Amino acid sequence: MSANDPIKLSRECEAIEIPSGVHAKLPTGSEVRVMQFLGSSYTIVSDYGMFRIDVKDADAIGLSPTASASGGEAGQEFSEKLVWDQLKTIYDPEIPVNIADLGLIYACDVTPLDSGDRRIDIKMSMTAPGCGMGNVLKADVESKLSSLPTVKEVTVEIVFDPPWGPARMSDAARLQLGFDV
Repeated sequence: MSANDPIKLSRECEAIEIPSGVHAKLPTGSEVRVMQFLGSSYTIVSDYGMFRIDVKDADAIGLSPTASASGGEAGQEFSEKLVWDQLKTIYDPEIPVNIADLGLIYACDVTPLDSGDRRIDIKMSMTAPGCGMGNVLKADVESKLSSLPTVKEVTVEIVFDPPWGPARMSDAARLQLGFDV
């Protein structure tokens, strides 16, 4: 199988419609094309539209599930770099750039708790205010950061002030997307 070859789903598959964020089930036998695989999900296109499917459902498209990025190796100590490394494993399903380099993370505050654990507060935006994927990406951030050592609380707030713009992207993201650096 080569990139963009049509694939028939071998079983019914849970999916999230892009960009609405609506949960759907794609029926067995649906023909799809894999557009990208980044982080822990596939972006696929079918006659029904564009969808995101989780890596756990890779078998439905005839692929082997790969290990998704985890909270780091066992025994690894917490650091703010570890937080940013986790954020860089979460991708916008329409743009092949992670949410940190895309400039969607407006604030990342780590607060020590009395117990010796930590709370992480994130303020993030979307590339467009009407993006239905906001809650999906928010859940991805909460899940990934909650898996880090000594993290007991994660709050994610989606904000639109200031509005996101391409100037917020890292140089690497701008280069990857063909913007002038």
